[in-house]
Amino acid sequence: MGVVVIILAAGYGTAAGLLLPRAAYRLGADPQEPWRASCPQGHPLGPGPRGWLGPARCRGRSYGPGPTRTAVPAALICAALAAAAGVRPETAVFVGLAPVLVLLALVDLAVHRLPDVLTLPLAAALGALLGIAALAPGAAGSWRLALLGGGVLGAAYLLLFVVNPAGLGFGDVKLALPLGVALGWYGWGVWMAGAFLGFLYGAVYGLGLVLRGRASGRDAFPFGPFMVAGALTGMFLGGLGA
Repeated sequence: MGVVVIILAAGYGTAAGLLLPRAAYRLGADPQEPWRASCPQGHPLGPGPRGWLGPARCRGRSYGPGPTRTAVPAALICAALAAAAGVRPETAVFVGLAPVLVLLALVDLAVHRLPDVLTLPLAAALGALLGIAALAPGAAGSWRLALLGGGVLGAAYLLLFVVNPAGLGFGDVKLALPLGVALGWYGWGVWMAGAFLGFLYGAVYGLGLVLRGRASGRDAFPFGPFMVAGALTGMFLGGLGA
């Protein structure tokens, strides 16, 4: 049964990842606009699902991230989460929402921006769906700790933003809310590990840039992908521990 769940999760991640390129392009807009309304050739992109989901192609020309760049990470992440959490109610929640984290990481890498249209609904969806999962038999986490984890991690990032706004974006503060919810589900030990690993991954990357002469100690880089990577690592360890 566990192998079947992993295969299904990988298939879902692949399918969902193939739908992300157009959304990644549209959300990778300048800070003054919420998203791009047209392709690079100037053709308008519709407001419905067809305007947001699918490959980023227009009249035979590709734009935005390629499908491999979105489908492969989504498939691997979904499969890893399913392998760690097993056949539990929360697995469906984590796997179902994991492609949104891939999309957030891609947008942040492209334009150093984490759109509110993704971060805040993701926090609400995680909180609500984990509340439903907690009522199902076999749940291995705590909904109360999940909500507390989201609030505490969000508050911690807000404090860091207030102390040093040049070193952290407000989008990172908002992203901390859903990541804290996911990590808190498995308890404070997993919460601390996921939060710490996000900073560790970012610090190692920044140090690598400095040592290679590609950046100075004051240059900014997108921190969202490292927050996501740290949280996913914590969730993976939490699932195995549970």
